[in-house]
Amino acid sequence: MSNIAVTHAASGLVEVQVLRRTMVTPHMTRVTFGGSDLERFEFQGFDQWLRLAIPVHDGDRFDNLPARFGVGGYLRYRALPKGTRPAIRNYTVRDFRRDPLELDVGFIAHGTGGVAAPWAVIAQPGERAAFIDQGRGWRDVSADWLLIVADESGLPAVAGVLRDLPRDAKGHAIVELFDLADREPIDAPAGVQVHWLVRPAGTNPGSAALPTLAELIFPQGRPYAFAVGESALATGVRRHLVGTRGLAKDDVTFCGYWRLGRAAPS
Repeated sequence: MSNIAVTHAASGLVEVQVLRRTMVTPHMTRVTFGGSDLERFEFQGFDQWLRLAIPVHDGDRFDNLPARFGVGGYLRYRALPKGTRPAIRNYTVRDFRRDPLELDVGFIAHGTGGVAAPWAVIAQPGERAAFIDQGRGWRDVSADWLLIVADESGLPAVAGVLRDLPRDAKGHAIVELFDLADREPIDAPAGVQVHWLVRPAGTNPGSAALPTLAELIFPQGRPYAFAVGESALATGVRRHLVGTRGLAKDDVTFCGYWRLGRAAPS
């Protein structure tokens, strides 16, 4: 579930090539993309996200993908021959640079499942990919303090949001990981306290973040909350904030990036 509006950027389909890949933490691989087509990309920062198309077959093509991924674009994509149809997954822009022209995307994996993460750990320079810019979920809301909650799948979004916040921002960021070794350096404002949590082995996402949120003493004033990650974690945060803490629904942005036990659609 999500209350983030999808924005189809005017840049349409942007074709890129893999420049390099870097193991950032034991379970996080960062793939850097480049190519002249990136000139058309408009970086918004925060949790800006993409529909990323990656190769899964030898004959995959990118030149016939739709420029938008609404209902019509999705139907056009599904009509492509399976042997030429790349996989499409949603990912957050970890960073973007104009000189040199480079875009970073982080992929986290703790197993052999999935499509994008296994591809990322073996992606070779020169491999083709493409993406459609879908905007950002973070909203510029007038608030006295900020609350961010995420699991490891939301770590790139958390890092981007904290990087781009005004330096006088105040609040709390609760980040739940399955392995503390995947903690990354984050450029958070001095007034935002980052709580790094590790959920117990064998427990579901949210098992550490949700109890911590329930016990958190809220500062005075109106908060704006942002919750992303596994679906039950994101909706659980929203349910607690609206139902128990009395926040207005419009003051909580949430998005389930994935659902436990369910593979993402191709």
